[in-house]
Amino acid sequence: MENTLAFKIKTHWHKEEKDRSIDEIAGAIAFSSWRIAVEKAMNLHSEHFDFTSHQQRLGVIIEYLLFQTQIVDRLVHDNFDDEERRDLIISLVKRMAEHVQSNSVDMLGPDDYQTPFFEKFNLRSTEYAELSFTDEGPSYPFMRHLGYEIQQIMGDEKENRWVIDQVMDKDGVEVYSQLKRLVKNLTT
Repeated sequence: MENTLAFKIKTHWHKEEKDRSIDEIAGAIAFSSWRIAVEKAMNLHSEHFDFTSHQQRLGVIIEYLLFQTQIVDRLVHDNFDDEERRDLIISLVKRMAEHVQSNSVDMLGPDDYQTPFFEKFNLRSTEYAELSFTDEGPSYPFMRHLGYEIQQIMGDEKENRWVIDQVMDKDGVEVYSQLKRLVKNLTT
């Protein structure tokens, strides 16, 4: 029996006829991306991978958020001009950083959690830029990079040794599928 939790993700606007700003689109994607990332971290726990701290769990959530920014950037490439795309990603990352800040303060206490998030975003953007993404979605190396980064956070103790396989073969694929539908419905 599979233990999975599902969150309802907003995949369309309630009033279709209204034009949406880049910031509104980014806000909706950031909110849904946060929920997707939390769901995937919870799924790892339900699959018996072991989190040793709130900081470790937040690290996994952050990796899923950074992975999602890369997917969004590629998915909107053909529908947005370069300036709109840049503005969307900047706004998306800022909105994600707000979620990271708020939730990190709640779990870990007061501190600046946004600056390290922005730094990690810049690093991951450089890394993912080298990996291919086709009409079918993220390439094997693209997915492997996500799995590798999450395994680095989780460690390779007995319980977590195979987390890379879970992330690459199941969770990362589900993230892409959810995000593809979300982005299509919120940007067209």
